[in-house]
Amino acid sequence: MANKIVKILNHTISDNSPVYLIAEIGINHNSDLTITKKLIDAAFACNWNCVKFQKRTPSICVPEHQKGVMRDTPWGRMTYLDYRYKLEFGQLEYSYIDHYCKEKPIEWSASVWDIPSIDFILNYDVPFLKIPSSKLTEKELLIHAAKTNKLIILSTGMSNYDEIDEAVNILEKHTNGDYILMHTNSTYPTPPQELNLKIIQSLKDRYNCIVGYSGHEYGLEPTVTSVLLGARIIERHITLDHSMWGSDHFASIEVTGMDILCRRIRELETVLGDGVKRLTENELSVRKKLRGH
Repeated sequence: MANKIVKILNHTISDNSPVYLIAEIGINHNSDLTITKKLIDAAFACNWNCVKFQKRTPSICVPEHQKGVMRDTPWGRMTYLDYRYKLEFGQLEYSYIDHYCKEKPIEWSASVWDIPSIDFILNYDVPFLKIPSSKLTEKELLIHAAKTNKLIILSTGMSNYDEIDEAVNILEKHTNGDYILMHTNSTYPTPPQELNLKIIQSLKDRYNCIVGYSGHEYGLEPTVTSVLLGARIIERHITLDHSMWGSDHFASIEVTGMDILCRRIRELETVLGDGVKRLTENELSVRKKLRGH
């Protein structure tokens, strides 16, 4: 099979390229721009390529049976629908995020959960659109995203091959081939025995596309291993502190973990090399000493 290549701005993503690292802020900003800035700062300082958020229209995305459920939140007791709206950033916040990321610079984008959210995010020059696993079977959303001419990154959690086949057929039909599939397990956190990292190669073989890994496990080792198995994009949720209020913080990695993970992935890339047999300068000197030429 030919080596597939896609572009994320000035990054070439292929089997031989450096891994592209996405720091998933998601909703871990807790509707606070100060927290958001600290997370962006951390991703930039740790040499990650991109920060990513989640954009929803709660009235569309929240199931009817959950909308009126009461919930205790840092902002008081409210319905789940009101809570979801409380977490959502709007134009003011995203314009600030866009400006702040450009100053670093670091790239940013968002997972889009509905068609109005796609249209909203397109107000900004994001390098890609992410479709979360929960939306893989929503055909209208996939078609709308595919027709934007943006690179589409699609997570495949909680989906079987028939569902992924149908989603890929939509992307093949409505894009120029610029899409990436992400292997993931949608359990937060994912038990080690359910990670099934060999799926990365299975997805590559079945769809002949670039494949990444979105990890929700505790620890860093599975994510590093995913790179060894062929993942070309890595996505991990990030947080300032596991003990912060919110559903995603405990399955996220803190700043120290972000730095360690980036360093370990880059070290792995160095030792793996490019697979081309050649004599290094150091080896040539040994050869001359032992063989005389």
